[in-house]
Amino acid sequence: MDTLLEGKVAVVTGAGHGIGRGHALELAKQGARVVVNDLGSSVSGEGSSRDADLTVDLITARGGTAVADYGNVAEEQDAESMIHRAVDKWGRFDILVNNAGIVRDAVIWNLGAEAWDAVMRVHVRGPWLASRAAARHWRALAKSGHDSRGRIINTTSGAGLVGNFGQSNYATAKAAVVGLTQTLALELHRLGVTVNAIGPAGATRITGTMPNAPDVVEPDEIPEDCFHPLDPAGSSPVVAWLASDEAQYVTGQVIRVIGDRIHLMGGWHEAATASNSERRWDATELGDVFATQIFGTQGRGLQTWRT
Repeated sequence: MDTLLEGKVAVVTGAGHGIGRGHALELAKQGARVVVNDLGSSVSGEGSSRDADLTVDLITARGGTAVADYGNVAEEQDAESMIHRAVDKWGRFDILVNNAGIVRDAVIWNLGAEAWDAVMRVHVRGPWLASRAAARHWRALAKSGHDSRGRIINTTSGAGLVGNFGQSNYATAKAAVVGLTQTLALELHRLGVTVNAIGPAGATRITGTMPNAPDVVEPDEIPEDCFHPLDPAGSSPVVAWLASDEAQYVTGQVIRVIGDRIHLMGGWHEAATASNSERRWDATELGDVFATQIFGTQGRGLQTWRT
């Protein structure tokens, strides 16, 4: 069977369960050797265990190659060690999938600074640290005349793209991931490195913390090649393709995979414009400007929160 990633080496963070496990299984299925990283903490980021071993065992049972890593992505030395582990083990490193995540939800007046900091450390500091280590590796390869065409695939979410009540920390972190993705795509372009963000969906431990959530589903509980609308691995084939040589032309993009649909997200753009080149804007006149030239051009698309 032809595979997309034969000979490649990948690091997947937060791959002990859920979406990360799905990514690791799919990358291995496509021929990659995988460093399965997972601290093994609770969904709120507390404690540690050997959850990465579960995914490694699944990969090896299916004929793939993987090794476990139990590092904390938010710790500088651990993030760098993940990349070094891949190189030391297999002599190369090609793909970084930043997936590790936790949640500590609360409406803002009940949200403590500690909960804010914890979520930011995992979702923003973690991908930045791992991406920096990866970028340094690929830059060193380029400077020595070797192929440096790596792949970074970050993880955003609907909360980060449109907001979500009670998740001001998580949503802000996931929006920051998009900014990180677009900036790294610019910075690493000359090295041949592509950087994209995936917005996955599925019934995971994180979604399981929300009211009226469906039961958690693990990717290995669903037969291969079967469609399940809540499959945490639903986006994993897209991740594998983005990691392949075929996707060399795709960078700086945000792609959501929800159920049976793939959505290329458009991002911020100029939706309406008003111009006044003759003089400075007069605040007393702006009510009419916004009503007719700015918001008026979008029809009735604005939501009225209070009347």
